[in-house]
Amino acid sequence: MTSGSPIRMIICMGLCVLLLAAGCGRQQQQSHPLPASLTLAVGGENPEGYDPTLGWGSYGNPLFHSTLLRRDADLNIVPDLATTWQLAADRLTWTVTIRPDVVFADGSPLTARDVAYTFNTAAVAGGVLDLANLEKAEALDDITVQLRLKQPDITFIHYLITLGIVPERLHGPGYGRRPVGSGPYKLVRWDEGQQMVVEANPYYYGVQPAIKRLIFLFSGEDAALAAARAGKVDVLSVPSSLATREIPGMKLHVVKSVDNRGLMFPCLPDTGAKTPHGLAVGNDVTADVAIRRAVNLTINRQALVNGVLEGFGRPAYGPVDDLPWDNPAIRFKDNDTEKAGILLTEAGWLDVDGDGVREKDGIKAEFPIVYNATDSLRQGLALAVSDMLRPVGIRAVPRGENWDRIKNELVHSTVVVFGFGGHSPLEMYKLFHSPGPEPSYWNGGFYTNGVVDGYLDQARAAASFADSIPLWQKAQWDGQTGFAVAGDAPWAWLVNLNHTYFINQCLDVGRSQMEPHGHGWPITANINEWQWTCE
Repeated sequence: MTSGSPIRMIICMGLCVLLLAAGCGRQQQQSHPLPASLTLAVGGENPEGYDPTLGWGSYGNPLFHSTLLRRDADLNIVPDLATTWQLAADRLTWTVTIRPDVVFADGSPLTARDVAYTFNTAAVAGGVLDLANLEKAEALDDITVQLRLKQPDITFIHYLITLGIVPERLHGPGYGRRPVGSGPYKLVRWDEGQQMVVEANPYYYGVQPAIKRLIFLFSGEDAALAAARAGKVDVLSVPSSLATREIPGMKLHVVKSVDNRGLMFPCLPDTGAKTPHGLAVGNDVTADVAIRRAVNLTINRQALVNGVLEGFGRPAYGPVDDLPWDNPAIRFKDNDTEKAGILLTEAGWLDVDGDGVREKDGIKAEFPIVYNATDSLRQGLALAVSDMLRPVGIRAVPRGENWDRIKNELVHSTVVVFGFGGHSPLEMYKLFHSPGPEPSYWNGGFYTNGVVDGYLDQARAAASFADSIPLWQKAQWDGQTGFAVAGDAPWAWLVNLNHTYFINQCLDVGRSQMEPHGHGWPITANINEWQWTCE
């Protein structure tokens, strides 16, 4: 066969077509590069700014800042800035060695002096952080810092995990609006109430993020949803009520959380007592443990998950469900109206006038359930619980109020729908240890149990975190007493939320950790692992 034969010409033409197609494919990829930025609408704008010493990053990822330690996807404690950390035998001194190669986003070195300054400043800043147990933080040299405590407290390690380190020479009033840290990203521009632009920190000592530019939108839920539908948002946080929708080009990403909702009961009778700030204390109905237990037994938590959360969540039986210090023995059978009715009758709560509401000693079994009027989820829970309690003769009246009135007037005398949930058992201590005279929303119901106090105090003073876990569990229920429903039942925990996000279908966000209560940007905890997958 000669070189000019028709068959050879056909083969050559076919090869040329294939080569041209391959070339066109490469040109097409080059003309559609991976996005230069990623747009998130996940809330998290902090009106006070992004200052870790005032609490930024305590729930979720501080992003602009590094912490001494961090938690991985399984909530194990792993190093970040720190290379070693050790608690002395007297359990009063943490000695931490940090990496020598870390610089802030402006190129200046991060030393142990910055670490000491950050802890000392946070201890007296008056923000949401409670570092009152810190005696003093002191830099021993450029890479070694000592943190001395006033009394043993194993939960102090939580602050090594959550407190972002700030530069001493730049920190001061207004720092929160111009933060400079050593985290994976740096702040470029913040248009308050609209958006924030951040870029990868070129000095970051860890794995450089693949996504070099982030834009956070603060436009509100409706506007963010519209932007996502228009293809202008890559990561969108949505309430469970919207998670069943479909958004073109996006996929649903569901993250398990310890973000809970529950009813806090006033545990003292109404004697007319007031706090030093003049807040009324006590409620004659919920002061009876029989009422509190009956409410817990009656509520159908799975129905709340299915109906109010659209299935995106799980029943809550305590404040730390599925965390290492959770006590599985506190689980109980709910939706048990028969048992609740027997309990109330035996405690003397009877419907003597036939109006459907029980009473005892002339007091009706009725109380309001107060919730933040702007929170539709808490409203839905309050309405559903009210309906569930009616058949057992308890009248619970849902009532929306603003947060200021709840915190400054009603918190110690009214049943309130609250939300908590963190990665430290310290939160459990604050919720259930006997309160001071002005506890605010921490143990706002004035719950007190000396045995529980003992377990909580021993847990904080334990020689190691592993040693503390059985004590945290006994505070919940030791077989005789505790703050679980079988014990004093100062709360009716209702649900644990799943956090729901719509994610660009070309974005891989890796494996998310179980997220805490929804402040900040918890989904960005592993942002260094995020990758674009489409070409």
